[in-house]
Amino acid sequence: MILSANEAAIAQAAQALQGGQLVGLPTETVYGLAANATDDAAVAQIFVAKGRPADHPLIVHVAGVAQVPLFASQVPEFAQRLMQAFWPGPLTLILPRQSGVATASAGGQDSIGLRCPSHPVAQALLRAGLPLGVLGVSAPSANRFGRVSPTSAAHVQSELGPDLLILDGGDCEVGIESTIIDCTRGEPVLLRPGQITRAQIEAACGRAVLDKDAVTQPAPRASGTLESHYAPRAKVRLMSAQDIAHRLQALGPHANNLGIWSAQRPEDGAGLGAGVVWREQPVTAEQAAHDLFGVLRDLDARAVTQIWVQLPPDTPEWEGVRDRLQRAAA
Repeated sequence: MILSANEAAIAQAAQALQGGQLVGLPTETVYGLAANATDDAAVAQIFVAKGRPADHPLIVHVAGVAQVPLFASQVPEFAQRLMQAFWPGPLTLILPRQSGVATASAGGQDSIGLRCPSHPVAQALLRAGLPLGVLGVSAPSANRFGRVSPTSAAHVQSELGPDLLILDGGDCEVGIESTIIDCTRGEPVLLRPGQITRAQIEAACGRAVLDKDAVTQPAPRASGTLESHYAPRAKVRLMSAQDIAHRLQALGPHANNLGIWSAQRPEDGAGLGAGVVWREQPVTAEQAAHDLFGVLRDLDARAVTQIWVQLPPDTPEWEGVRDRLQRAAA
């Protein structure tokens, strides 16, 4: 059930969350599958609907900084700076969890991931939930576990069926999930890249951002950090533009059921055959992130068996897109 996100629909969704139901929620990154974060029975339904392991933690979305102490027992000074700089926005912070709160969302850990989304529909729903006792919502991407994240209401319905209440907030602006920074180990540690870059994080908090493998203390589990994730049904292969051209030429007329996402249209010597579907890869990281999951879903819908992707530049602004592509190809 897709509802235009007007005031009445938002009130209906807030009441559904209060009643322990799930809601499809637009954010600026991707669409989420939301449940009342403090209702463990409701959160358990997320794991069932997605086919997600119960020990794989969820991110809790809050209306603002005022809700953070409800879920986090401690907020380091550098984490406070990051909230001031990037909230509302596509940044998740892993913080020490308040004992006995959001246990199911935390996946059994003593830490919790918190984010304040900037999408106006997400903000409206979170604010509408507060007087109903919905202090935050746990909302992983609204798709089957490990598959391509949804960036439209129609994507959510195709994944999870017509019975789910979905607020339609239009296509997601960012298109890939939030940057995740672990704040539980004394220094900011990058667990998942996103639109907000390392350089931006470092400038905002005044500290170097460490890689998770560079710290001796084990990293807490976090959303979207498994080696294989964001995967379409088709096999994703990453290669250079030159390799795409060479392999396409070698296949010649035998190139069938093949999708290609590259910056320039490749040629096989006689033009692309009917068995090859090409999509243009944007030249900017921001636009590529916006398009990425939609392109993978479109090519999947065309029943290709392989998707060849031109690997983007190895530069800081492309880190989030490269991360999603590498996991999709794992």
